Amino acid sequence: MTTTPRIAIPVPHSGDREYAERALPQYEEAVRLAGGEPVRIELDQTPAQVMKQIERCDAVLLPGSRADVDPQKYDAERHAKTAPADSRRDTVDELLLQDAYNMHKPVLAICYGLQILNVHRSGTLVQHIESAINHNAGRAVERAHTVEVEPGSQLGSIVGVDKKSIEVPVNSSHHQSADVIGDGLRVVARSPLDGIIEALEGTLPRHFVLAVQWHPERSVKDSKEVAEPARKIFQAFIEAARAKHAELTGEFESATK
Repeated sequence: MTTTPRIAIPVPHSGDREYAERALPQYEEAVRLAGGEPVRIELDQTPAQVMKQIERCDAVLLPGSRADVDPQKYDAERHAKTAPADSRRDTVDELLLQDAYNMHKPVLAICYGLQILNVHRSGTLVQHIESAINHNAGRAVERAHTVEVEPGSQLGSIVGVDKKSIEVPVNSSHHQSADVIGDGLRVVARSPLDGIIEALEGTLPRHFVLAVQWHPERSVKDSKEVAEPARKIFQAFIEAARAKHAELTGEFESATK
């Protein structure tokens, strides 16, 4: 019997419900297409309520947001173009990441999700990208630029990189990026023209942690060139979540015998 893993997804933003309701269904649909069950985590809950939901989930997807991570979290002064933080989203993300790392649950972090993950792991951010390359192309753009994926990385194996690097088209939409990389993470993709970090992954064996600055959830139904890598990312994530579900179910059954 094929199991359907449950994927915790926080509502993208606590202060802009219109944006959240427009953005969130794209993540949910991409999860369903890959064989998972999305579970919305509302941001107005108490930590105890959030933890009760998280306990029943097998993996975590951290979506994008209109907020920026509070620079105080990584001991930096605020840049003039840094957007206000979303404390409710931050609190929920922290709970999700703590549980994911404690239980080795798979993590897929997208755009803002990459940034909060990196800061959670004691990394820092570039608060505003100064580059001729368009990293903030907007939600309607199918292809903003390409990223060069590291051969031998987990991301490389997912999108089909073997012994040499490959450039993958992406629809980046971000004005911030990772700077100093957090503990237990490594860079696995950059923009080849300006070196901006576009993907990170975890270094701990048997713990699926992947973070990308672009938006694969928007690409799963685009042209084949951009849709195929996006679908593969979600499929790999859901497969990891399915394996975790089986592991957690086995542990629960053993504990009740």
